[in-house]
Amino acid sequence: MRFAVVLTVLSLATAAPRLTAAEETALEPGSAKAGSATDNAKPETNAVENAVVKVFSTMRYPDPYKPWAKQAPSEATGTGVIIEGHRILTNAHVVLYASQVQVQANQAGDKISATVESIAQGIDLAVLKLDDDSFFDTRPPLPRANTLPEIKDAVLAYGYPTGGTSLSITKGIVSRIEFTSYNLSVSGLRIQIDAAINPGNSGGPAIAGDKMIGLAFSHLGGAQNIGYIIPNEEIELFLKDIADGNYDGKPAMFDELQTLENPALRSFLKLDKTTEGIVVHEPYGSDPAYPLKEWDVITKIGDTPVDDQGMVKLGSNLRVRFQYLIQQRAKDGRVALTVVRAGKDLAVQLPVPADRPMLIPDLHGSYPSYFVFGPLVFSTATTQFVAGIAGSANVMSLLSAIGSPLVLRRGDQPAFAGESLAVVSSPFFPHKLSKGYSNPIAHVVDTVNGVHVKNLSHLVEVLRDSIDDFVTLEFAGRGMEALVLSRKECLAATDDILTDNGVRAQGSADTLAIWNAKAPAK
Repeated sequence: MRFAVVLTVLSLATAAPRLTAAEETALEPGSAKAGSATDNAKPETNAVENAVVKVFSTMRYPDPYKPWAKQAPSEATGTGVIIEGHRILTNAHVVLYASQVQVQANQAGDKISATVESIAQGIDLAVLKLDDDSFFDTRPPLPRANTLPEIKDAVLAYGYPTGGTSLSITKGIVSRIEFTSYNLSVSGLRIQIDAAINPGNSGGPAIAGDKMIGLAFSHLGGAQNIGYIIPNEEIELFLKDIADGNYDGKPAMFDELQTLENPALRSFLKLDKTTEGIVVHEPYGSDPAYPLKEWDVITKIGDTPVDDQGMVKLGSNLRVRFQYLIQQRAKDGRVALTVVRAGKDLAVQLPVPADRPMLIPDLHGSYPSYFVFGPLVFSTATTQFVAGIAGSANVMSLLSAIGSPLVLRRGDQPAFAGESLAVVSSPFFPHKLSKGYSNPIAHVVDTVNGVHVKNLSHLVEVLRDSIDDFVTLEFAGRGMEALVLSRKECLAATDDILTDNGVRAQGSADTLAIWNAKAPAK
């Protein structure tokens, strides 16, 4: 039986300024009203307004289903704030995939060109540099507080949200501080405020007293006045990281944990009532030398006790997930933990890498690699590629039924170094070579002429080195037909297919380097 997957290509671009990829719903225009600061939160208004800029971006997002092309340009606006070093701080999502960036000062008529100096999509921060440094001569950086605000502290949010063109100032309080996930692999502190923030506020400062306490980046869709800001502590970590010109990322642990609240679980682990901690359900590392084991109970991080919900106390009024302390205590890529194993206390040094390798990775601001062979377009399966088809329940159901790795291995780590999924990213280019075959879009390549494909680069190597008359492609999953193509006819037809379909190059720079390289001597 043959299955054909028909996809509706979904645009990743948006004409409206976006806060994050989180669920967001903008309020009606005009509902974000400026408020006056209370006496204990009255900043030097002119100094703050002078340091807040509007950011204009023209974005060219990748097209996962036409990886040789970019999507049509889309316009977005956001906010930025002047920081030390003649730089502007904003959100990553305001300038991600931006082909042009401009900034405009409050009450100014001119826009100044900018470039993205550093960007961290995971924690949603970016730094801009301006082409004209004289912009900063009369605009000093905005001071930042060096401590977390208190719950109920008054706060003012500055920015350029939808509903108008001038600077908006809204008033609220700090309502919650948590250590939580920003995305799948990155967590950080997050401050919740009830000051109204909307699309366009992204990258604008939140002010308490006379100092900035964080940067607005999202709000909760469907809720009333639940907005989120990135606190200064996360900003300082980011700025320290990029001081050498590179962003390395935040240390983190990726072990699967569970709470120690259930009495039966506590009895199973033979723990007395005085032992508190969080249980290791599945260690991140499978190597026997990995320091954590299943059923370990993490009782301390450094010298700080961990409770049965995996929380630690910060001061007298704040509890956060214990993983927060990793970014404070990590040294040389490791953090000290105390665990209870088989009734005994053990001190371990846990590796805390900045990245969790994924079989289906995120593009992280890059464009997808691809390679064209005859009527076929191959690419690497990415988060963006899967996200586009995940919106169709019928497609996902079919992929599940045939056992596609796009579904069954979504969220997996690579089984070996360098493993990724080579996928047919586009429908067949029109050509007689594909006659009689079902559309293989979204099919994952398993073998080429019997050779198991490790990744897109390996697929290109196998095609390059093939000397057989025919190229046989088998796909991962059940009920999948094989494609048998004439190798010489595919090679002869590729240039005409590229020309007919307006494709400039047979592959991305990385795959073309492999295709044009001389095969190693055997």
